[in-house]
Amino acid sequence: MLRFILNRLFMALPTVLIVSITVFALIRFIPGDPAALMLGDMAQPEQIAEMRTELGLDKSMPEQFLIWGQNVLAGDFGKSIVNDEPVLELVVSRFIVSAEIVLIAVALASLIAVPAGVIAAWKQNSITDLALVGTATVLLSIPTFWLGLLLLLFFGLKLGWLPVLGYVSMSENLTAGLLYIVLPIMTLVIHEAGVLIRMARASTLEVLRLDYITHARAKGLSESAVLWKHAFKNAFGPTWTMIGLILGNLLGGIAVIETVFTIPGLGRLMVDSIFQRDYPVIQGCLLFVALSYVVVNLIVDLLYPLFDPRVVAE
Repeated sequence: MLRFILNRLFMALPTVLIVSITVFALIRFIPGDPAALMLGDMAQPEQIAEMRTELGLDKSMPEQFLIWGQNVLAGDFGKSIVNDEPVLELVVSRFIVSAEIVLIAVALASLIAVPAGVIAAWKQNSITDLALVGTATVLLSIPTFWLGLLLLLFFGLKLGWLPVLGYVSMSENLTAGLLYIVLPIMTLVIHEAGVLIRMARASTLEVLRLDYITHARAKGLSESAVLWKHAFKNAFGPTWTMIGLILGNLLGGIAVIETVFTIPGLGRLMVDSIFQRDYPVIQGCLLFVALSYVVVNLIVDLLYPLFDPRVVAE
């Protein structure tokens, strides 16, 4: 087990390095001069040159990367051009908002969709199976922004049950905070449930065809015992991987939902920073999202042996 963990950790290190280089290079390819942007249109060439020297932009790309990498390792992501706030503090505060929504949504979607997918596989080719697969397909086909707008229209404007726009932190007011994130969470749950239903069904069907399931049935075990005690654990492994991928994708791709519901999360910060050409914040957001994706998938890999011990044996 220790060897498995160390192998996964060592495999993650090159990924982090490649991600860091990619983020650094992408920002450098953006048109425009950060120094000129910081100083404004009235800045003189001498002032711009001095600012470039202060930011280290007059050095070669490898030197800039090494300096930036050392600062990042020390927790210094730079300062925002727009509001002069430390980028790390700004990114972390916004990431917490996004993480609250994503974690709750993925947990609820998993609790609903995984049992539904297992039941669909158990009742293969029945009306129940066709209904669940059809529902999952429809849910997958609905764009999240359109679904969010529909929920806003129905529950916010028509019924008036939930607030339409804005955000309140749950640390300030728990009840109000929960009300403001119900619709974003509902949007993500409805969409991601479709993915998980189909994945859970496919993996369960594959396991139900194995010989040990036939043997368990031959011993006289009930169908529910065969399904939940013998098939479910092995079938959940691929679904667990999919949950990790969904979690990583949502942490980095929730900008559309946050824009629709005006939630001040990491995705909304990234979109605003792109329009404002706030290069340090864009760079910090991209790096944080990429590292979050790597960490989430590393955790998924490390927990995978709980569902399939053969992984460690290999």
